[in-house]
Amino acid sequence: MKPMQELRSNLRFVVGCKIEEFMAYYKEARGTLNDTEKYIISQDPKHLIVWKDNGRILGHAIWHESNLEEHRKGVPREEKDKEFLQKLLGGRKEFAELHELWLKPEHRGKGFGKKFFDFFEGFISNRGFEAIIYYTNDPAALAMCRRRGYKEAYGLEEEGEVYYVLCLLLKNE
Repeated sequence: MKPMQELRSNLRFVVGCKIEEFMAYYKEARGTLNDTEKYIISQDPKHLIVWKDNGRILGHAIWHESNLEEHRKGVPREEKDKEFLQKLLGGRKEFAELHELWLKPEHRGKGFGKKFFDFFEGFISNRGFEAIIYYTNDPAALAMCRRRGYKEAYGLEEEGEVYYVLCLLLKNE
């Protein structure tokens, strides 16, 4: 087994990867990409970020622009969701939403999540956003976001599961 440092040395994040390559990876790793994710990526390929090591995709993130009124373009927010967001955003109305975050299980626990968040937070800040919102109930993602200073709200129910709403306010220079 390679030492952890060597594993990390070739890790890079690719914004807007070739869709055919991503679809092949996704089918093998997760199954069928749903219509929402397809729509997000088709609207702007930069909404897809893949994690590559030695040319292989290890994981991915899908994000999109959002605001207090619409979850995505044409999809209105529920009132309870708006309440959570208003509390977390401190007057901001627009933000980037981290929609899906996934890393192949064999690559978890190696520090790749921290490297991704370092990259993603800078990437989003450089695009002019002042906040990141992320909905999750995954224990590892919750722990990572808490360590990074994300504020959180709890209690948003979707399809029978309860999700935390996490928010990081960014400082744009």
